[in-house]
Parts: sequence; structure tokens; C-alpha cells
Amino acid sequence: MSTEMNVAEKLALEADHRRSKTAFHFEGESITFGALFDAVRQRAEFLTGLGIGPGDRVAFCLPKSPALIVDHLAILSAGGVSLPLNDRFTPDEIAYFLDDSEASLFITDRAGLDANKGILAARPDVGAVCGRSAERKITHHQGRHRPPGERDLAMLCYTSGTTGKPKGARISHANLIHNMDALRKAWRWTDGDVLLHALPLFHIHGLVVALHGALNAGSTVHMLSAFDAARVSDALERTGCTLFMGVPTMYHRLVELWTERSLPDLTALRLFVCGSAPLQSMTFERFRELTGHTILERYGMTETGMIASNPYAVDGRTPRSVGFPLGGVSVRITDGAGRPLPHGQTGEVEVRGPNVFSGYWRAPEKTAESFNGDWFKTGDLGYVDEADGFRLYLVGRSKELIISGGFNVYPREVEEVLEDHPSVSEAAVIGLPDRDLGERVAAVVVAPAGRRDGAAGGEKELLAHCAERLAPHKRPKRIVFATALPRNAMGKVQKGALGESLRG
Repeated sequence: MSTEMNVAEKLALEADHRRSKTAFHFEGESITFGALFDAVRQRAEFLTGLGIGPGDRVAFCLPKSPALIVDHLAILSAGGVSLPLNDRFTPDEIAYFLDDSEASLFITDRAGLDANKGILAARPDVGAVCGRSAERKITHHQGRHRPPGERDLAMLCYTSGTTGKPKGARISHANLIHNMDALRKAWRWTDGDVLLHALPLFHIHGLVVALHGALNAGSTVHMLSAFDAARVSDALERTGCTLFMGVPTMYHRLVELWTERSLPDLTALRLFVCGSAPLQSMTFERFRELTGHTILERYGMTETGMIASNPYAVDGRTPRSVGFPLGGVSVRITDGAGRPLPHGQTGEVEVRGPNVFSGYWRAPEKTAESFNGDWFKTGDLGYVDEADGFRLYLVGRSKELIISGGFNVYPREVEEVLEDHPSVSEAAVIGLPDRDLGERVAAVVVAPAGRRDGAAGGEKELLAHCAERLAPHKRPKRIVFATALPRNAMGKVQKGALGESLRG
């Protein structure tokens, strides 16, 4: 691979080998690899003509569509920095991202342009593009263009902002290329695969892992505009897909659907992958029982792309584990002072390798806080099990660690005990302030679909269940039933929103 290779060039080269092959099917529309990258080249010329050059941030806010894919790849091809935004963001949210990134250009559709007229009027330095026309040109012309190299910035992806404002992760072409190639090898991805894509494209899971991965392997993608369990079930059988990638919520809903109605024909499927949040053991086991397929769980984050994956070999996949580091990636566990811990001890997961981003956008202090030398501090708590082949297990987020009466309580451990009870389909555990203990353990649980009218025994039964399986300091002091847990767009439970329901 050339040292000047970038993502756009690499994917275009892959496409040249299969110009007549279908790259995408999307809601009745199909496009070949040749047509896709012809459109990308034309769009890149359009952006260059507007003045977009190396390093310019280009934000795009579009519904899931082939146009979004073309724009994203064209930005990379033109040397710009791709900044994907959720098309459900409010104007105030979009204004923050435009200001923080100092974006040169905002690409949207007619609905997005109408909704954001006010914030664009207040930002005359930001150009605007709707469809094939420039609604407002950028106020400066860089007058320069060169193909981006590996080390150049390719994407600015903002973290979810669970603590404070979202931060922009600086992701290079080299980071993206390593991610694509590592997954192609680990998951044995080929041009014979057909991926069913039901993830959003504004997130790194759907855009970088699934989309880039499929283009890099030369796979055909059947793309749905959004996830719907019934539509996915039908498409898994009808399209002859071999790959599906989802988040735990998707698998949970498929299990519920297939428990109530007949299973589709899944004989063409060779791999189900899950990520973006922990997968419940109950869902893992029930999915395998229903389908005969064992979900492959992997581990990644915005700042690092993919870190680890369970093995491709089915008998090597283990529930509650994220597997082993991908090729070229190193993982270690450290204590609160950043010192490596022996295998088996729980601490913070740190990562090093060509997958790791270069830091947060214009936030040197936050970047410095996030690195221990050249090791990135993920904020995830986990341990490496020497007796299990040095497999990596995650137990929660460091900021979610509960310290009750001086003892550490890892929320995921308590959640798994609760989820083992037949009255619970999912659980979320948090710490609440307590004068005596410092923090007390509390939980919100959701009953299975058929028992949403209330679980037999309720809180008392669950407290007794926990008392049999957990040490006193780990046992919830309060358990509340809810109809659903609050989640973000990728299915991660938003624990900050749970506090009010548990107080008192």
C-alpha cells in the first residue's frame, strides 16, 4: 500500500475491479460500483469548484440515502474532512457542531435547509449546498487541491457527549484504512458477501464499520432506510444476505418477533455481528436457540474504530466477552494511576495501535487527559481472563463505577444478575447519593414483552434474587419497573436520564 494511499483512492480502486457489479440496493433503487464512483468523482469536482480543499470541514445532514454516501465519499476524495450529523438534530444542536468544527460547508436537503435557515443566516462564513446546487457559496476559496495522504484528517466524528458537550474525534485516513482491512481479515469479508444494512449512516458503526467495510470488500449492500424488525426479518430471507450487523436493541426485537412468529429462512446467512453496546447473555442464548446462529460480539468506539472481536470460528464466540484485540491493536488493563494490572484484575481498558485517533478537535487538554503516553484511555472497565485464552471482558464505564461503603460495584455485574431473572428482559444499574454509604445501588428494569403489565413478585422478589447471588454491597437498595430504558440512536442506555425515576 502506498504511503499516500487514502480511503477514497483505496475504495475507488476496489470499485474499478467490479464496475458492473451492484454496490447498493436502496428502497427499490440500485447503483453499480462504476456508477457510484463516477458520481463520487463528479461530486468531488463540484466541491472542489466551491473551494473545498485539504482540511476543510464539510458537515452533512441528510436522511439515509445513496446521496449521503456519495457526498461522504466525495468529501474524502476532494481532500475535505467529512463531518456526519444526525438528520434529527435540532437547529441549536447543528449550530454547535458547525461552530465547534468551524465548518466551511453544510450539505443538506430541502427540509434541512428550511429547518436551519435561521442558524445559517447567523453564520455567513458557512456555505450551504442543497442537492446539486450551492444555495450559498463559501466565503473563501482555498485555491489549492491535492489528494489527501494517509496521515491527513479524514473525518471529524463527535462523541455522544454523555459528560459535557460532544467532542470531535480526529480520525485519519490511516485509521480508516486499518479498520477496513482488519475487519476484512477478521470476519473473512469477501466480494461474494451481501450485507443487510439497517443502521444509521451518521454513526461510525453504520458509516465506517458497515459501509466502508462492504465497499472495501466489494460486497453488495441491501440498505434499508431504518430498522424495523419485521422488514429486517423479511429482507434477511428475501435478499439472500450473508451478513447482518446490528446493535443489542435490534437483536432483542428480532428475538421477540421470532418468538411470536415463524422464523425466516436464514440458510444464506454466515455471520451476525453485534456492537455499540453490551449484548445481554439472555439475548445471545435465545438468538442461538431460535436460529442456530451464534452472534459475534465485537468492541469499538468512535475514537478507535474497532478494537477487538470474538473469533470467526463459531465455537470461539463467548457471551459477555468482546473477544481478542484485532491485528495490530494492543490492549492492557490499568489501575487508577495508569499502572498496568495483572491479568484477571479489573481496571481501565487502554488501547494502542494504528486504529487510535490523534486526539480531540482543538481540545489539547482533553486529549492529554485521554492518553497515558501513547495508550488511549477508553474509559471502559474490564479485565483479561488468562484462563480463557487472555480473552477481554468489559464490566462497564469508569464514570459509571459505583463506590458503595468503600467497595467497588460494577453495574454490568449487577445488571447481568437481574437479567437472569425471568421477570426481567433488561436492566440498568446506577449509583445514587447516600449519606451513609456515599452511593447506593439502584436499578431500573423492564419486564419481558408478554409481562409488561407487571412482574410477579415485583421489587421484593428481585431483591431476594440479588441477595442469593450478590455480596451485600452489590445488591440494589431500590428497583423500579419501567416500560423501556432511555436509549440514544445507537441503542446505548442513557443512564443519566434514570436518576429521577430512582430517587426517593
